[in-house]
Amino acid sequence: MQHAKESDLTYRNGASGVKYLMRGPRIDWGVLLLLPDETLGQHYHAEVEETFYVLQGACTFLISGERLAASEGDVFRMEATDRHDILNDSGAPCKLVFIKCPYLPKDKVDC
Repeated sequence: MQHAKESDLTYRNGASGVKYLMRGPRIDWGVLLLLPDETLGQHYHAEVEETFYVLQGACTFLISGERLAASEGDVFRMEATDRHDILNDSGAPCKLVFIKCPYLPKDKVDC
């Protein structure tokens, strides 16, 4: 059994970015907070599939060259080789849940 409390953990960039809630042994998952005009950063994975659930706010997904508007309740699942980025172009914070499977922490490839 594992237990985590989101408020006890920090975002990668301090006030925003990725916040892992659980890492391994089979999946990674956590939350992503993007402030206005922030991006996740374009990347893909060699083997890991990644799913995003928009929890709060709105943003734009950039997936393999396609722009897709997203808002609360939208879910996107990327295959490993799908190049993807998320842009908060909404003017308000956007919070997402992400799930990556399988657990391969060095699988990310920046573009």
